[in-house]
Amino acid sequence: MANDPAFDREDTGDTGGLRDELSAELLRLNCEIRDAKHRLNLMLDAAGATGGWQWDIRANRLTGDARFAALTSQDPVELAEGVPTSRFFANIAPDDYKRIRLAVAGILAGAEVFSKDYRLLKADGTMRWVHANGRAILSEDDEPLMFIGDLVDITEQRRIQEQLRIAQSAGEIGTFEHAQGFGTVTVSEQFCRLLGLHPTPILPVTTVNRLVHPDDLPIIELIHYDQPKLSANIEFRITRADTGEDRWLARRGEYVRDLSGPGLRYIGVIYDITTSKQNEARLKRLNEGLSESVRERTRDRDRIWRNSRDMLAVADRRGRLLDANPAWSAILGTENSNIVGKLISQLSAPEDAVLVESSIAETLGRGSASFESRVTHADGTPRWVSWAASRENETIYLYGRHITVEKEQESALREAEAQLRQSQKMEAVGQLTGGIAHDFNNMLTGIMGALDIIKRRLASGRLEGLDRFMDAATGSAQRAAGLTHRLLAFSRRQPLDQKPVDVRQLITDMRDLFDRSLSEQIELLIRPAPDCWAATTDLNQLENALLNLAINARDAMPDGGQLSVDTRNVTLAPGDVPSLSRRGQETQDFVAITVRDTGTGMSAEILEKVFEPFFTTKPIGQGTGLGLSMVYGFAQQSGGGVEIESKLGQGTAITLYLPRSLADSTPDIPDGALVPAGAGERVLVVEDDPSVRLLVVEVLQDLGYSAVEAINADMAIAKLRQNGAIDLMISDVGLPGMNGRQLADVARDILPGLKVLFITGYAANAVNKDAFLADGMDMITKPFNLEQLALKIREMLAASPTKAQPRPS
Repeated sequence: MANDPAFDREDTGDTGGLRDELSAELLRLNCEIRDAKHRLNLMLDAAGATGGWQWDIRANRLTGDARFAALTSQDPVELAEGVPTSRFFANIAPDDYKRIRLAVAGILAGAEVFSKDYRLLKADGTMRWVHANGRAILSEDDEPLMFIGDLVDITEQRRIQEQLRIAQSAGEIGTFEHAQGFGTVTVSEQFCRLLGLHPTPILPVTTVNRLVHPDDLPIIELIHYDQPKLSANIEFRITRADTGEDRWLARRGEYVRDLSGPGLRYIGVIYDITTSKQNEARLKRLNEGLSESVRERTRDRDRIWRNSRDMLAVADRRGRLLDANPAWSAILGTENSNIVGKLISQLSAPEDAVLVESSIAETLGRGSASFESRVTHADGTPRWVSWAASRENETIYLYGRHITVEKEQESALREAEAQLRQSQKMEAVGQLTGGIAHDFNNMLTGIMGALDIIKRRLASGRLEGLDRFMDAATGSAQRAAGLTHRLLAFSRRQPLDQKPVDVRQLITDMRDLFDRSLSEQIELLIRPAPDCWAATTDLNQLENALLNLAINARDAMPDGGQLSVDTRNVTLAPGDVPSLSRRGQETQDFVAITVRDTGTGMSAEILEKVFEPFFTTKPIGQGTGLGLSMVYGFAQQSGGGVEIESKLGQGTAITLYLPRSLADSTPDIPDGALVPAGAGERVLVVEDDPSVRLLVVEVLQDLGYSAVEAINADMAIAKLRQNGAIDLMISDVGLPGMNGRQLADVARDILPGLKVLFITGYAANAVNKDAFLADGMDMITKPFNLEQLALKIREMLAASPTKAQPRPS
């Protein structure tokens, strides 16, 4: 003690410092005690330690070991020495306090067994679950002397049980445990709920198994040593005890050795599988339906395969037949064994083998192909088949329809149609020639009769009245010329003198002509559009066409009416006007001229025939039936078209569509102009027809020209070489041997720049006038009168007064 600093300080009177040191030491020790308690609690938690107590009832003293003191948060020293029995209830959770007090009271009153779970509050605010297991020690008089027992921390066990309970409830899984030799089974609450029973921890085995369907295995199977293990996992039906509802349950579990005895235990679970069973049943029904459907479809496919009259086959990617239906044998006249295994190209006609191979390749590439080919019959004759092929993976499926009969019928139909067309053509030709012969005979009668009378009168010296017969002959000849023009116009073989025409001015100038052609009962309206475009067409032919339409309109209005001629500018796309003669797909500008009347109109049947040659609704002798056909042909040849609208009693409107000209129109030579005379120019006339040649030469000489004659190209060439100074060559287009166009080329080799005027009645190679003629060339069609020929010659000579000179040799 002499060395203790504290006593030294006390001796010296330093009591304040000593107190501080003692306080610090006490604090340190308390901390160490607290840490030791904490470590002890952790060790007890980890070890699941058990604490014991001893309650001396008569002495009213409670003692406990250190583990009991730790579990109840009491001083172990005090408990070891003994404390009042009230300390047994120290730190019990308020919710459990009354229950434990009652249980302890039972022990004090004579009960022997005490087994309770309850909660204890710890100093740090946490709570622990403990299980108290005790018993009373009685005196010889059965008076309770001691209450002893042990206390076990079951917090972790309760936590696991709670987790298990939640899992069972959430998963609707019921647990049970059955020991061998027992008539009861330990069950969970969820187990009871699944069976529709009131929750209880233990149930009689008979109560449980009574709910199972008689045909199913029981839930709880009795365990016998002399029997093999029963199935551990089963599915069974039950009838719920509460609702009577039938449900499917499954049992899963294991047999384990009973640790408390020599027997076995079965620990298992049950859960509801009703929905799964219902889905399984529904799926089974669907599978059964699907299987039946597949079987039925397979039967249908087999029936189609066997009974089809079409050729069905399966082939590999090379076109080798893997299978073929019986129709192959029936169509090709051979057994299927001679067909299967061969390439389909080998079965085809030799001339179609390449087509078949390319079609198989197309099927492989594009997935499908359709083609027609011939397959060789056993007798060597071909059979036409229309194929449809499709590919699926590496397999080709072929569907062939036998069309030999259809092909023969098609061929026969084509032949019949050709014969019909030939017959119709011959009928049309007969009708055409008959009409032409009729009209020409009439006109020739007029000409020949007039000339015969003139000849007789001249022979008898009677000159009076000859003019009347000459006029009659001239009139008939002009009608004949007009008829040939119409025929050529209808056939679109008439050379057109196409040039820009001022349509507005033309129809305005034709007013007088219309007025003379119409009756006084018809009101004429000329209504050209102010901005009317010029059209590319033949002016004379357009005048004839319009006059024809006006006369037809007049005849359709015997009691008078209104006739109008209108023009408008239109831009048409392909297909806007069906009869439009156009090529290409672009829009094009046209000048539309509409001649409209308020006459009788036409029926649909007549409208279908109005453009046919020699079709007329006029009385015999009043119409040739070529008017509208000429208009139609002229419009087509001009690059335009015709559109007609008509209704019975409402009149008719016929519209001519003529291509727009972007060039300015040129004035035409007016009728009645003076016939220009020549001044001795040399003109070579090449014509194989003596009459025509004679007339042309006579006309030239009468006009003051010097005419040189040639009957063919060879003679003309000789004349050109002999007579170098030729101003103009007039040549027929259709000459024997070299034609007029070829002669013109040769002539220009001799006389470069030589003017050439072609005269033609009809020449196929001269229909396209622009393509036929070169610079310095022109054309006039037969028949022509003196004025037309004289004007054309003068026009050409005036265009270039320089004479052609022979090419230097």
